Amino acid sequence: MISLDLAFVIQFVNFLVLLLVLNIFLYKPIRKIMADRKAQIDGAKERAAAVDKDVQEKMALYEARLREIKAKANAERETLRNGALQEEAAVIEKARKEAADSLSSIKNRVAQEAAAAKQLLAEQARALSLEISEKVLGRSL
Repeated sequence: MISLDLAFVIQFVNFLVLLLVLNIFLYKPIRKIMADRKAQIDGAKERAAAVDKDVQEKMALYEARLREIKAKANAERETLRNGALQEEAAVIEKARKEAADSLSSIKNRVAQEAAAAKQLLAEQARALSLEISEKVLGRSL
């Protein structure tokens, strides 16, 4: 019979051959697949980081542009508002001047009509007083 030492050596050699065969046909391909997969994952992470960075830059650019456009819009709105306020003030001033001129014209016309009415009333009063005097004195002039 084979001695125990020889059986141990054969089993040890058999174990080493099995390790060698498993290493060549199983472990190396699995390690290669895992390394390839890790490289793919790392590449995908790098691409995702690059895309994220690009998105962040574009968002910052978009937000800066949006702030710039809002500032322009506010400035333009303020300019238009100031222009409208000035135009409104000019229109109101023109309306006040026209109203004042119209009021002055009306006052002058009323004063003239009052003077004319006063004069007419004074003439009618003289004529009436002459008529009354004549009737009271009974004579005609």
